[in-house]
Amino acid sequence: MQKIVLLDMLAQNRTTCSFAFDQVTEENVHLRLNEETASIGFIYRHVGEMMNLFGLFFNLPVEPQNTTLGQIDTGQGQNRSVSQALVAAGYAMFEAYVKTTDDEAWHDPIETPFFGTVSRARLFSHVLFHNAHHAGQISLTLSRGKKMQ
Repeated sequence: MQKIVLLDMLAQNRTTCSFAFDQVTEENVHLRLNEETASIGFIYRHVGEMMNLFGLFFNLPVEPQNTTLGQIDTGQGQNRSVSQALVAAGYAMFEAYVKTTDDEAWHDPIETPFFGTVSRARLFSHVLFHNAHHAGQISLTLSRGKKMQ
C-alpha cells in the first residue's frame, strides 16, 4: 500500500508541475520577473539538477553536476531539452527508487545539511515540494516575465 501512495504522490507531482514545465520553450527560457531574479531556463535546469542531486541522500548514483544551486544565473538553462532530460531522469530515478525500497526503510534517518536528520519519507516529500515550488515560479514568470537586456 505504501508504495502505491508514494507512486501516486510522485505521479501527481509530475502532473501538477507539467502544467508549468511543458510551457518552457527555447523562446521563453530567457524570461525573468526582474533583473534580480533567475530566468525560466535557469529555474527549470535547477529543478532537474536538484531532483537528481537529491538522489545522493538516498545513496543513488547520479551524473548531473550542480551548476545552479547557490549560483547566479549566467545563462545556465538556455538549452530546454537538456533541462527537460534532467527532470525526466529525476522522475524516473525516484519512481524506480520507490518501487525498490522496502516500506520500513522510509522511516530510516537521512542526514541532510539543511534539515538535519529526517526520515526518507520526509526528504522525499521535500523533493516533491521543491519541484512544485519552482514550477510555481516558472508559471509566474511565464505570465509576467520579460526578456531582460
